[in-house]
Amino acid sequence: MTALNDLSPILTNGSSLGISNASSTSISVLPRTISEIIRARLDAAGVPYLANDNVADYLLEGELDLLQKEVADRVRDLLVSLLIDIENDHNTQETAERVAKMYLHEVFKGRYHHQPKIASFPNVKQLDEIYTVGPISVRSACSHHLVPILGNCWIGIKPGERVIGLSKFARVVDWVFSRPHIQEEAVMILADEIERLCKPQGLAILVKAQHYCMKWRGVKEPQTSMVNSSVRGDFRHDPSLKAEFFELVKQQESVLG
Repeated sequence: MTALNDLSPILTNGSSLGISNASSTSISVLPRTISEIIRARLDAAGVPYLANDNVADYLLEGELDLLQKEVADRVRDLLVSLLIDIENDHNTQETAERVAKMYLHEVFKGRYHHQPKIASFPNVKQLDEIYTVGPISVRSACSHHLVPILGNCWIGIKPGERVIGLSKFARVVDWVFSRPHIQEEAVMILADEIERLCKPQGLAILVKAQHYCMKWRGVKEPQTSMVNSSVRGDFRHDPSLKAEFFELVKQQESVLG
């Protein structure tokens, strides 16, 4: 599969639809946008591309740069529709390019970039005591309004077959949350990724975050936050282990406070 093969045009004469048209002597060609090409590839593969899905495996070399240019064009159209004079307003002349770069390489990079390389190691000493990592900063965006979700995450691990370095948890959290999300689904996706990476005997995740779709718009409640958790394995089946995790989180919060 090559990018050039995917750049084939759409033929708009009758023959392209399986319709014979002897009188047709010309063929009109409509070039496809890079987003249409990638979307067709995703559809052909039968893979989802919801807001919080990662599509990096289906992007060919150079396509992300082309997509960034297309997104910039669309953002420019949005600004014009908002009656912003981007030709004469020095503050917004390059806003479209900045926004496109921000979405594809920063705030939504978890959709378009592969997961950072995370090395795992055998649990040689057969460690089985739990530990927690946190708070890890959470930076995401509400998939309903594309406004920020900001907060903290704690991860509890009862080691299993393999272990990963503490800093690697932060990398995975950043990669997962750098997508449009609802918080409940983000925690589930994060739990799936950590289980895949280190196969723990037990896993617990707690996220506390503020949503700007409630702080900045709508009901405009600046102090409201959302807290949710996911517990799996031994943390789910052993109430004392689960309680220990939440107590450790409380201690970590009190130290920071």
